[in-house]
Amino acid sequence: MSLRRQPSEERLLAFGAGTLSAPEAVVVATHLALRPETRAWADLAQAVGGGVLEDQEPSALDAGALDKTLALLDAPAPQEPTVRQDKTDPTLPAPLRGFELGPWRWLGPGVRVRDVLGPRDGDCRVILLKIAPGQSTPRHTHGGVELTCVIEGAYETEDGVFGEGDFEEADPSVLHQPRVVSSKPCLCVAALDGQIQLPGRLGKLLAPFVKL
Repeated sequence: MSLRRQPSEERLLAFGAGTLSAPEAVVVATHLALRPETRAWADLAQAVGGGVLEDQEPSALDAGALDKTLALLDAPAPQEPTVRQDKTDPTLPAPLRGFELGPWRWLGPGVRVRDVLGPRDGDCRVILLKIAPGQSTPRHTHGGVELTCVIEGAYETEDGVFGEGDFEEADPSVLHQPRVVSSKPCLCVAALDGQIQLPGRLGKLLAPFVKL
């Protein structure tokens, strides 16, 4: 899979159609909040989806559908989950502000990670990753797809520099070691499907201690 500075057209179309998993949608929404010029593909998907629905033949309702609908109107509204405001971060981009955040965890020298609680789909979840200037993550590949959006700062891989608002897609075919090249820490949001994979004998020794 090639790396891009914005989501692939397929992911943007899926986002616009509402078919992305919740963790992936949070990261794509963060990218769109920071780079609204990318929204054209997502808007196109919504327009195409609406056109498809308009062209479909209407289907007959099941018997009793009206009674079921009226019964739902009388049902109590589901309770909204309580969000502790002291565990949110109002300085984050808008798509991330409503989620509770777990505590920062040490991942390595100058590298910390915290969970974004709520958006999850099986093994796919959302994390925030903060890396100090000049520091790198462990060299790794991925057990599944990894989507990353840079919120602040910049990092560099073999494919170039990723700055604020840039988006990276990676899968098990990508082996990289992001290194922060900005003068301030690099803060990223990522959707991870499975754990990162550390290559080589040393990677096997470190794997139990490097958990995202």
